[in-house]
Amino acid sequence: MIVVIGSVLAIFISCMGLFALALLMMNQRTKEIGVRKVLGARVSEIVLLLSKDFIRLIGIAFLIGAPLAWWLMSSWLEGFAYRIQMNVWILLLGGIIVLIVALLTVMAQSVRAAVADPVKSLRTE
Repeated sequence: MIVVIGSVLAIFISCMGLFALALLMMNQRTKEIGVRKVLGARVSEIVLLLSKDFIRLIGIAFLIGAPLAWWLMSSWLEGFAYRIQMNVWILLLGGIIVLIVALLTVMAQSVRAAVADPVKSLRTE
């Protein structure tokens, strides 16, 4: 039970950090978003543009973390009397879940930035 509570708390804190990072990125790119909207970009195009950076970072983190997790789990599982084999689908499922949670966190902020009035964003500077 303590492990579950700790895991949920860790995921919640990481989502809060990701949300803050997305908010910072949206605030820095406000003028770019406004110009794109004035030039006729759709909301889906802007959301995809803003989410693409996070998808790339999550992919790099997965490429670094998956082999490390595979090695650590394999070496840890060798110490047990009843051994199981690590399956690739477990790591892929974990990566997909992380990607979905991160995209849901970032999408909320991306949609809010994409539907904002472009006149206000262009008037700020």
